Amino acid sequence: MYREEWTEEKNAEVFGKCANPNWHGHNYNLFVTVKGEVTHATGYLIDLKDLKVIINDRVIEKLDHKNINKDVPFMTGK
Repeated sequence: MYREEWTEEKNAEVFGKCANPNWHGHNYNLFVTVKGEVTHATGYLIDLKDLKVIINDRVIEKLDHKNINKDVPFMTGK
């Protein structure tokens, strides 16, 4: 959602995260599988708070509300 006759600031004000000159993004489902040894002291394989940070940093922040074909460098040419 983006109006070319408006400034970037105006587009951001009106459309929020959806303000993207390369069109709006789409929703996808992400399924994550974690394998390894459970730590006996905690009963965890990984702390879910840590997993959330990893997924947010490596996936969500890079893809959320983006045009994958134009706005995501690691997807160029795919």
